[in-house]
Amino acid sequence: MTAAPDDIAALAKGGRTNIGGFVLRLLARLPFLFIAGRLYGAEAVGRFALAVVVVELAALVATLGLKRGLAQALSNTDRPHTHVAWDALVVALITALIASGILIAFPQVMYPDSQTAGMDRVLPCITFAVAWSDISLAALAYRHNVKATVRARAIVEPWTISIGAAAFYFVSKHDGLTLAYMASMAMACTASLIPFIRTYGLPRGWHPHPVTLWSMARRNAPLAGADALEWGSRNVDRFILGVMFEPKIVGIYYMAQQVASLPQKLKTSFDPILGPVVTQSLAAGDRAAVAQQVRQVAFWIMAAQAGIALMLSIPGEAVMGLIGPLFVSGTAAMGFLLTAEVLASTGAVCESTLVYIARHVNLAISVVMLCVQVALSFAFILVMRGMDWPTAYQAAGPALALMLSLTITSIIKATLLTHLLKQRAWAWRWPFVWAILAAIVVGSLFTATPKRFEWTELVFGIPAIGAVYCFVLWRWAFGPDDRALFRKMPGKQAAPQLPESELAI
Repeated sequence: MTAAPDDIAALAKGGRTNIGGFVLRLLARLPFLFIAGRLYGAEAVGRFALAVVVVELAALVATLGLKRGLAQALSNTDRPHTHVAWDALVVALITALIASGILIAFPQVMYPDSQTAGMDRVLPCITFAVAWSDISLAALAYRHNVKATVRARAIVEPWTISIGAAAFYFVSKHDGLTLAYMASMAMACTASLIPFIRTYGLPRGWHPHPVTLWSMARRNAPLAGADALEWGSRNVDRFILGVMFEPKIVGIYYMAQQVASLPQKLKTSFDPILGPVVTQSLAAGDRAAVAQQVRQVAFWIMAAQAGIALMLSIPGEAVMGLIGPLFVSGTAAMGFLLTAEVLASTGAVCESTLVYIARHVNLAISVVMLCVQVALSFAFILVMRGMDWPTAYQAAGPALALMLSLTITSIIKATLLTHLLKQRAWAWRWPFVWAILAAIVVGSLFTATPKRFEWTELVFGIPAIGAVYCFVLWRWAFGPDDRALFRKMPGKQAAPQLPESELAI
């Protein structure tokens, strides 16, 4: 059996909606990078980056894996879905309050290399809003409402932080970025809860069941671990840099990371719809369909991420120079991080299925590879430091370690899923090579121009790189199913029950 046309249609519809959201998020995020780099400077940005990474980890833990596990919980219950969804919100609220209390009591966790002042201790109070937004959007995605995610994550959140960063600068330079972040998370939470309540309603006749809540938390522990580890692999490098370098270096790396994280959003664009579609195929026992869905989505994501990576990394110095002259030294790190996202895409999509059929094995792989990444990060930094390499090169060490570890992880997880499904899960196609080479040739022509014409790399070079890459890929790599992403197709289905037997591994 193969994936039904409606399955591909559902994936295409959800992904198409969220890719539109990705473009909106890109347009809104760039002003924030410019404002933060030009107004606040690298040191303030680095301090902010370390604090936010801790708060976001606390929020992720507070969701207890329900970002992906809620679809399973809703599929396997006889209780009203409204009650289950509100159970999830209560679990997240309790965990978030505990995490916030710990961070307020020990702010040194967020600011390891500086003293706390101003609004620093208040920042963890926003943890519950981040968690509630994630769970509300996951519940809406189960009903195939991905427009809410686009609205909250691609419009409300990035535009609020961009506008807030500019406005709060005149209130307090020390607290401006913190206030902007808290405002953006609060607004995103509001934008998530409003459609959630409209869809699921208020929990009439419901009251929390402690045993049920504990069971939900325990059952989702492997999912929570997988989420935390995936997140950790993308953010532990900031911790390492905070330990090994001054805040200014962290700030430069953070900006490179923010640019490079844009392609990563393409993977998350498919998360809300991929989970429900995969669980439907697993419930029907159609593992061939699951493999086809994984290959299809992984190919879409890899193709888009590679194009963005080429457009941003080839004229990398010009791109980083937009944020500020000081940030040009982060170009190498940005190149490694962009490449890492492309190489990680297949493994990340495979994990979306492994968390349902081999959750403990998947978790073990992630733990081991995160340890490998940390070890490589310190090794690269120390070796380059011992050889007296420039600080900019040393700071790129964690990015190189991330690229290598994600590549190995992707190979392992794709191989494991192929073995479990007895179907190929690899998304690689050879025309990728020709498209990438063609883009590099065109991009090199623009980067070879004199320094005073560097603006041509951005104005003409980026569109030319993208156009050549897309033409080659469309002409020689795309098939009928691939082109479904670019046309309107009906794809809404009800989610059937997912048998517990599918979750035994």
